[in-house]
Amino acid sequence: MITPFPFRAIVQRLALLAGLACAVVLAPPAQADRIRDLGSFQGIRTNQLTGYGVVVGLPGTGDDTLEYVTQAMRGVSGRLGLQLPPGVQPGLKNAAAVMITADLPAFSKPGQRIDVTVSTIGKAKSLRGGALILSPLVGADGQIYAMAQGNLAVGGLGITAKDGSQLTVNVPTVGRIADGATVERAVETGFDHGDTLRWNLFQADFLTASRVRDAINGKYPDTAKVEDGVTLALKLPAGADRRASLMASIEMLELTPGEAQAKVIVNSRTGTVVINSAVRLTPAAISHGKLVVRIDEKQHVSQPGPFSQGKTAITPSSAISLSEGDGHVALFKPGASLASLVDALNKLGVSPSDLVAILEALKQAGSLKAEMEVI
Repeated sequence: MITPFPFRAIVQRLALLAGLACAVVLAPPAQADRIRDLGSFQGIRTNQLTGYGVVVGLPGTGDDTLEYVTQAMRGVSGRLGLQLPPGVQPGLKNAAAVMITADLPAFSKPGQRIDVTVSTIGKAKSLRGGALILSPLVGADGQIYAMAQGNLAVGGLGITAKDGSQLTVNVPTVGRIADGATVERAVETGFDHGDTLRWNLFQADFLTASRVRDAINGKYPDTAKVEDGVTLALKLPAGADRRASLMASIEMLELTPGEAQAKVIVNSRTGTVVINSAVRLTPAAISHGKLVVRIDEKQHVSQPGPFSQGKTAITPSSAISLSEGDGHVALFKPGASLASLVDALNKLGVSPSDLVAILEALKQAGSLKAEMEVI
């Protein structure tokens, strides 16, 4: 007996496999982030430094006779062995009192150099062409961590004419010195001390924290433990070399973070509205129309007849008209996404100011499932 060859079954299986292959190829890839992009290790951060100093060498654009500039110059000259006579108030048009700011990166060591930003605090019109005299930079604890000095690079320009007219381009009262400060003291991070090192999310999210824990424990079992919505406690080996290698490996692990909270942010000063992709709408209908009111004011002059002994009279004449643009209605189905909302509002011709009012109305009606934040 000859058994028929199952061509139809084979063709059906091949078609099924081809469909599965297409589904795998066409499926959108999941968005994965590295752990280092979601948070940072506790204690490994930059530290802010500030200082007070004097910029000299200005072409007559300094603070002139301000008292605190004179005091600062007395201190500078005193350190150099030059004492100004009591009661002398030198004119300091070529000097300016400034505040100095800098960020001290983690693991910075004495002798390394960092950038500094210099800003005027008085009446100086420009820092272009000036040089900062050696000034200490202190941290929040009052300790000196760096010393700053150097020539300023100013991107702004300010010009004043004899008649008082002025022209200003960008901000000439702020300058920057690349590698302008030398580190004098290191900040202890403590990353190689203790049995536990904590890692903090940039934004609190229990789902993302749990996924970070699972990703770390999947490669290094019993290493990570969630403490709250931000912090994970990591049990790492002692010793800077082994701990640094493990930290580098953990930072490069990839995972899919939890979806961000649905939020609408409104900038009340600029009228900017930002809506993230998690925003959804329940069934709602939006109608938006334009109402234009126009008032034309005219004056009619009435002349008296000849030899009538009358006076010329002026009577106002006003014409008020109202026009209403075509109104459109947009209907949103359950679970409408951000793209649907944007497309509908664009079709309605909604301006940024009107958009804020519409979003507030949707929020009041309970159709907008998102948190609104006004900044």
